[in-house]
Amino acid sequence: MVTNHLNNERRGAKMAKVLYEKDGRIGRITLNRPERMNAIDDDLPLELAEAVRQANADEGVHVIVLSGNGDAFCAGYDLTYYAEDPSSDNVTQKDMPWDPMKDYAFMMRNTQNFMTLWRSYRPVICKVHGYAVAGGSDIALSSDLVVMADDAKIGYMPTRVWGCPTTAHWVYRLGAEKAKSLLFTGDKIDGKEAERIGLIHKSVPSDQLDAEVEALAERISTVPVNQLMMQKLMINQAIDAMGLQNTQMIATVFDGITRHSPEGMAFKRRAEETSWKNAVRERDMGTYDWTLDRPINPGG
Repeated sequence: MVTNHLNNERRGAKMAKVLYEKDGRIGRITLNRPERMNAIDDDLPLELAEAVRQANADEGVHVIVLSGNGDAFCAGYDLTYYAEDPSSDNVTQKDMPWDPMKDYAFMMRNTQNFMTLWRSYRPVICKVHGYAVAGGSDIALSSDLVVMADDAKIGYMPTRVWGCPTTAHWVYRLGAEKAKSLLFTGDKIDGKEAERIGLIHKSVPSDQLDAEVEALAERISTVPVNQLMMQKLMINQAIDAMGLQNTQMIATVFDGITRHSPEGMAFKRRAEETSWKNAVRERDMGTYDWTLDRPINPGG
């Protein structure tokens, strides 16, 4: 097994947030922020794209396995930095009027970095344990095949406030009505349900997840690279012809609007004042009125 910690010389002693290993015919990409449940920061999308590039540059790699270290695959964007910090950052502009194209440029950079998985000439199997939620679901669903643990959770809770899935894979995997049911509610579903409705390839008991993914990767790795590449290009062009790129452009613009709408700014203030965990809890439980910027009175 050959390990590359992605430009350690450039980063010096800085810990790599994405690891890349070549293991025979399998390229292994691992999200590596376990202390933050592999939450997305400014660096992780760039390092992910670099790992995909390295795998694709190696003629000996036939298939990529994408996974996450620690307790989850990816818990979405790092809200300690992006929501709770009172300073302006790449996802919230404090100076008004906000510049939607500045926001779009940053978020589309992330979207395109996640989409290197989709455009990869090597098939990508995503192994999900724990959570693949919010931006983490953007990464997982950009892969070709998603295998989840039965008890793992996937969903895009920020559709309730402060987000729109920029890679927009939900409708292409599920169809309009099922996609609406999940994005109107922001509900999470487990691996079994995700398989049942066709969102993912397969769900297995958590103690069988590694073996299932390894067997699938080994099976795919016996196919010539050119055959795999042709099948992926052929299928992907059908989705692309349905307007995926245009949908992603709209979704990425809308994502910026959600964070700078009155409700989005109220969510940001609430996270700064009470912690992002509390703001997320109120959002997901439906106990806060973001338009009026106050808790919902159950009796009123």
